[in-house]
Amino acid sequence: MSKIFKLGVVGNPIEHSLSPFIHSRFARNENISISYEAFKVEENNFNSFIKEFFSHKESLGLNITLPFKKSAAQLEGKISEEAKIIAAVNTIKKESRSLYLDSTDGAGFIDDLKSKGVAIKNQKIMIIGAGAASESILYKIIEEKPEQITISNRTEDRAVSLVKKYKLLFSDIDINVATNDQGDTSPDLIINGSSAGLTGQFSVPYLTTHKDQVFYDLNYSLEVTPFCDWAKAISPNVYDGIGMLVNQAAYSFNNWFGVKPNTDKALIDLKSL
Repeated sequence: MSKIFKLGVVGNPIEHSLSPFIHSRFARNENISISYEAFKVEENNFNSFIKEFFSHKESLGLNITLPFKKSAAQLEGKISEEAKIIAAVNTIKKESRSLYLDSTDGAGFIDDLKSKGVAIKNQKIMIIGAGAASESILYKIIEEKPEQITISNRTEDRAVSLVKKYKLLFSDIDINVATNDQGDTSPDLIINGSSAGLTGQFSVPYLTTHKDQVFYDLNYSLEVTPFCDWAKAISPNVYDGIGMLVNQAAYSFNNWFGVKPNTDKALIDLKSL
């Protein structure tokens, strides 16, 4: 009888997570036996849950989603450079003597863009939102060497704080805040990392749009998000975050098993739901 590896995703809420579906497809396609569950955990019980989960011999890894990504970065263990900088973790692996903490969101985002033929190198990028979702991809965007990054946020102070942090870390990167002083910008790629993209009307100040731009919503939904709905009136190049979700999951799977699964089959299965 083959060994069954115990995995799961931790969040709150967690009821609608697609991670169990995605990882079950990966495991089936790679002929690996897993048990993958969604765990709803109260915020004050997160650390005790992690300790209890990994106390079991068969427990190998966890995915971490909202609201626990920041808390996961504070756990004792070996943390990747990227996860340390963005102060967020979405993947945990039990190693022989400690936990390995990583973030695969940025890599999943970049892979999804590349699969769509979208380049970042030497391009002008606008990121809408200065919260955790936006920061989760910022490190990997900088690695791709864009010409310029502009952060647009409803509260300017938060965007200023994020820009200052990354200017100190990466002195050669052109990163700034969208402001009235700077004037309008016409980026090649517009990324929505704001929860405002999930409900209501959508508008972006200081942005000049045209049909050749690429629009990418980090959010995903069974319905068209307001951001994607707004963008489709401007350009045919509009994508939601479902591809990023599957690709970041593939990197998590690779962390656990040393095998990066094919994402195309899982995406096809997911879209048939």
